[in-house]
Amino acid sequence: MSLTRFDFAALPVTPWRNGGGETREIACWPSGAEDFDWRASIATIAQDGPFSAFSGIDRSITLLEGDGVHLFSEGQIDHQLSQVGKPFAFSGDVTLQATLLGGSSQDFNIMTRRGRWAARVQRVTTVSTLLAQNAGVLYVLQGSWLLGDGVTLAVRDGGWWAAGEHAGSLTPLTEDSVILWADITPG
Repeated sequence: MSLTRFDFAALPVTPWRNGGGETREIACWPSGAEDFDWRASIATIAQDGPFSAFSGIDRSITLLEGDGVHLFSEGQIDHQLSQVGKPFAFSGDVTLQATLLGGSSQDFNIMTRRGRWAARVQRVTTVSTLLAQNAGVLYVLQGSWLLGDGVTLAVRDGGWWAAGEHAGSLTPLTEDSVILWADITPG
C-alpha cells in the first residue's frame, strides 16, 4: 500500500447526530479502529453549536471554504478560524462552542492520539519533501501538484498514506498552487 488518492466529492458523508453539519472521513488509522491513532476528515459546519470533546486527542482544524467559525471555551480558547488555509491546533480535551461567522464553513480536520502520534498541518506553496517514516494527508486548495511518483492532484483532490508507505517530492505545477500537508509523526 502506498498513497491512497481521494476526491472530495467521492468521500462518504456522515451527518452529525445534532444536525449541525456533516463529516467526510478521509482516513482513520489503523483502518476501522475505534481507538484510532490518527484520523483525517473534512467537516461542514452548518449551524452554531458545540464541538465534541475528544479526551486524549490533539486536533488541528483549517478553514477550506466559507466565512469561518469562532471557537470558544471560557478561559481556554477564543479563536476565529477565518483565514482559508491557516491551521489552528488545540487540545481535543476542551469542549468548545462553535459560532459561524456567516454562512456554513468547511474545514480540514486532523486528530492524533496524544503520546502515540503528533501532526503538523502546514500550508505549502513550494517544492517539499515527504518523509518515508511519517504518515501524511494532502489536500489541494488551489492549482495542481505533482508527487514524486508521477501522481497529479488538482483542486479538491488529496491523498493519504500510513507511516513508511510513501515518500518523495511534492511540486507545484502552477504559480498559484496551494496544498495542505498534515505531516503525521510517531510520538
